[in-house]
Amino acid sequence: MSSNSTPYYYVPGLSRHPAMAALGLVAFGFGMTGWVNQASWGAPVTAVGVIWVLFVLYQWFGDTIAEANAGKNGINVDVSYRWSMAWFIFSEIMFFAAFFSALFYARSIALPWLGDVDSKIIWPNFTAAWPNDGPAGLVEKFTTMGPWPIPTINTLLLLSSGVTITIAHHAVVENHMKKASIWLAATVALGVIFLGFQVYEYYHAYHDLNLKLTSGIYGSTFFLLTGFHGFHVFLGGLMLAIVLRRMIRGDFTADNHFAFEGAAWYWHFVDVVWLGLYVVIYWM
Repeated sequence: MSSNSTPYYYVPGLSRHPAMAALGLVAFGFGMTGWVNQASWGAPVTAVGVIWVLFVLYQWFGDTIAEANAGKNGINVDVSYRWSMAWFIFSEIMFFAAFFSALFYARSIALPWLGDVDSKIIWPNFTAAWPNDGPAGLVEKFTTMGPWPIPTINTLLLLSSGVTITIAHHAVVENHMKKASIWLAATVALGVIFLGFQVYEYYHAYHDLNLKLTSGIYGSTFFLLTGFHGFHVFLGGLMLAIVLRRMIRGDFTADNHFAFEGAAWYWHFVDVVWLGLYVVIYWM
């Protein structure tokens, strides 16, 4: 559609998607609550919530892509997309900041309190050293997860993926879509390999190190931080896979490819968060 026929600001009609997504998110949250409390229905309800949300997003993004391909998105819609993605990533930064803050509070504030002179009266044998299984002796002994080899390999994988997606971005700007598709596919592949290594890491933690979500504050912060990051890698990889499909289909041009840019922003955010996790979780 020519620029003369593109709406100044396209306003879509009423949509069922927000309400349907909300139902899926409620199911996900309810299921996770049961799952972490070891309820038998927790995992199935969580799975239903995830599948439902993914189904809704598939339809929702499909409608949005159709609107873009029909030429309904003018400059103002493009600007709103950019602001929306920027604020979404900012909300994700605050999300991880909360978990990093919880880890900092446990290590630098709560742990010294438990090891001070007054607390020695209650827990005389407690040593305020990180990592810790708690002062009451209720946590099973576990071994911490070191930085080698899997976390270091995963760090190299994500750093490499940051390079491949940057090459793909430059190729898109230069209108070399075949080259961009190859490097974008490499980025998705690196993300899949990362997740595969993380699954193996969790298996190793549970079966060989006795490191579990219930392993005190160390176990809970380890699995919450790395687990939520892994979930974000999955979401980022899903975004990139969809963008790759659209790129192969010919939806993008050198001047119109924000879907790719937005997914690339998110992927770089995932990379940066992992670097923080790698240092704070595995080395400190």
